[in-house]
Amino acid sequence: MLLRYIAEWFLALTFLEFGASPALADFRVCNATQRTVGVAVGYRTASSWISEGWWQIDPTSCKTLIEGPLSSRFYYLYAEDSSGIGRWDGIVNMCVSENEFKINGVKNCFTRGFQKFGFREIDTKNQISWMVQLIETVPPSSPLNNPIVTGTVKP
Repeated sequence: MLLRYIAEWFLALTFLEFGASPALADFRVCNATQRTVGVAVGYRTASSWISEGWWQIDPTSCKTLIEGPLSSRFYYLYAEDSSGIGRWDGIVNMCVSENEFKINGVKNCFTRGFQKFGFREIDTKNQISWMVQLIETVPPSSPLNNPIVTGTVKP
């Protein structure tokens, strides 16, 4: 059955190259798949944790999730394709909502009326700009919902 061979997600972390012209600083996610992807991001501020989403990223396009120079080394990402089959997640729990959201804090998600999802930690290595690229493949031996993550940084 085709569903047995769902897409596995690869994450390629690509540091944006800065030339002589002024560069935009931001946190972007690019969707190199053939399905629309819903994305949520989490990060630490001076006073609390924030999780926010959902950005809908069309196939083969990019969106800026955080504008301006990045202020933290670590950001957290959760992504899921429109079919609900392909998912990119991790072990860092954060609060989410079904609809568009911006949530302060990561504790007591359920008692505050939210869901809890596992986000993947992204190490930006203290760069002021970062891009995450989501790529899918369909290897015949791929188990269901077992994402493989690879990371590369390009100066």
